[in-house]
Amino acid sequence: MKREELSDLTLFMAVAEERSFTRAATRLELSQSAVSHAIRRLEEGVGIKLLNRTSRKVSTTDAGEKLLAALKPGLGMINARIEELRLLGDAPRGLVRLATSKPALRTLLWPKLSQIVRDYPEVQIELNLESRLTDLTEERFDAGVRLREFVGPDMIAVKIGPAVRLAAVATPEYFKRHGVPKHPHDLDEHACLVLRFHAHAPVYDWEFEKEGEEIVKHVSGPFIFSESDVCIEAAKAGHGIAFVTEAEVTEEIENGSLRRVLADWCPPFEGYCLCYSGRRNISSAFRLVIDRLRYEGKD
Repeated sequence: MKREELSDLTLFMAVAEERSFTRAATRLELSQSAVSHAIRRLEEGVGIKLLNRTSRKVSTTDAGEKLLAALKPGLGMINARIEELRLLGDAPRGLVRLATSKPALRTLLWPKLSQIVRDYPEVQIELNLESRLTDLTEERFDAGVRLREFVGPDMIAVKIGPAVRLAAVATPEYFKRHGVPKHPHDLDEHACLVLRFHAHAPVYDWEFEKEGEEIVKHVSGPFIFSESDVCIEAAKAGHGIAFVTEAEVTEEIENGSLRRVLADWCPPFEGYCLCYSGRRNISSAFRLVIDRLRYEGKD
């Protein structure tokens, strides 16, 4: 097999997994045009269409799905062995500075970061947990963890988690006293626990969508918090409805201490990314963090 053919197969697998030329290009740190050209060349070479393309999404054809199933085990093993060899030759060391939120750290990052420092004692990880969107370059962070919608166009974004859903929750007792909202507009009659992520930001409006209808609600209530974990505690104390990521309240929903409402108005959306400047030099320690955090699953 020619080197060019192997490269094109690797690019095809990335596009198929990401279901997007843009996200695949970002993941591989290439231009979108280079990825598109490689896929066209591969399809012309095998003489069959491998991907269906629309303005909204990319999906594999039957032939593409068969090729993807054949590629994954082999290329995955090759990448793993190359990474092991690279790390043996250049043991990661040094400081990696990350700006993230408490929810992302607790629900997504901590198990992997904890294992990194166990495996590589010479790697040190600094975590800044402010909710505000830190200027990564100005404050000299290696990377930030943000929801995809907050990643700037000049940043490289590496997907590190599955799709995210928001959840509107309060105690069953609260809903017994005040009724259950059936539509986002019903929230006007409820106490809503509001988030303001830093002192000079506006309060966070609640966004809903169902069957193509989008609603942005400016809500109010007895408290304004800067951290979602305190907001959840206030909801558990019966002060009103919190609007947080589903992963933060999964346990409470399952054990019945919080009840979820308006779930049909909260579709999943693209989740957390590790974002960083494409102009920065990547240390061995930072490369290790990128590789360990990269999400390989499907939503």
